[in-house]
Amino acid sequence: MTEPAIPDLKLLRSFSPLDGLKGENLRALARKTTIRDLAQSRVLFKEGDTDKRTFYLVSGTLDLLTNGRVVGTVKGGTPEARHPVAPLLPRRCTARAASDRVEYLSIDSDLLDVLITWDQTGTYEVGELHAGGAAGDDWMTLLLQSRAFHKIPPANLQAVFMRMQRMDYVAGDTVVRQGDEGEHFYAIVAGRCMVTRETPLNREGIKLAELGMGDTFGEESLISGAKRNATVTMTTDGTLMRLGKEDFNTLLNEPMLHWVNCEEAREVVAAGGRWLDVRLPSEFEHCHFENAINVPLYFVRLKLKTLDPAVPYVVCCENGRRSSAAAYILGERGFDTCVLRGGIAESDLAEALNSPGDGG
Repeated sequence: MTEPAIPDLKLLRSFSPLDGLKGENLRALARKTTIRDLAQSRVLFKEGDTDKRTFYLVSGTLDLLTNGRVVGTVKGGTPEARHPVAPLLPRRCTARAASDRVEYLSIDSDLLDVLITWDQTGTYEVGELHAGGAAGDDWMTLLLQSRAFHKIPPANLQAVFMRMQRMDYVAGDTVVRQGDEGEHFYAIVAGRCMVTRETPLNREGIKLAELGMGDTFGEESLISGAKRNATVTMTTDGTLMRLGKEDFNTLLNEPMLHWVNCEEAREVVAAGGRWLDVRLPSEFEHCHFENAINVPLYFVRLKLKTLDPAVPYVVCCENGRRSSAAAYILGERGFDTCVLRGGIAESDLAEALNSPGDGG
């Protein structure tokens, strides 16, 4: 197997929905992605797998098998290869290399969807925020890669970044002290920190963890209302972004969003509601709910006049992240919306929308 290579932007743009990303976000994704090889007869993933990875076929041929029987084939460079290979979880099929050599991309699915969502919710509006040690918007990309930030309602991401304060520290500085009241949530964008906890038997403090770029801390006391349960000290010079307690508690909640499951969504549509799919056109064309309206997230504000305020909308996307952002925008403007929990990927309608034989 050859050493994994970093894909160029032209290659990434040949796939959907990567072709919809702005240049800076596509470059950030490229730095986290490599082209990998798969030898003939080796398995890319197995039927029933639940690992949140998005796979794209770059070259070669993959056989798709269900119960050991070939039910479809995907060839690199074809229209169907523009889309992720059998993306539904758990996997509906096994993907096995059918040619001498297969090249593919493997991308963290949560990271991809967060970048797509952030890309469409206005990074330009916070472009003036920069942090030492992280060029341009790289610090935001670091935070978006954090699992903690994956849990933040995407409609609130922009406000979170706008309200964060930059704090510069030198090695040895104490950021938070055990026993103090919690006032801020922190994210590291440059440098490293040590987390220690004092005990009756160890006044010097027991080392609990070492944190680096992209790591976050401080949320426990804000959520629980308890005092800080550890001390965090800078081990190097560094830069942190912090968010105040009130903003943290407000922006990490979803007061404006109404989530529904598939059965509840069907009832809304049967009673006169409409599906509103906010994915990119290339994703929508590949598969969508019957009679769904397609208004990509980045067009929602521009297309408000085309939507009927008297009609309830069930907003959907791949997994609920982009649709929650769109529902927030519509809800602010008086629309009656609900969001499909888990999105199309986790819907019990997914079988009707995708099958192993179509490569999607």
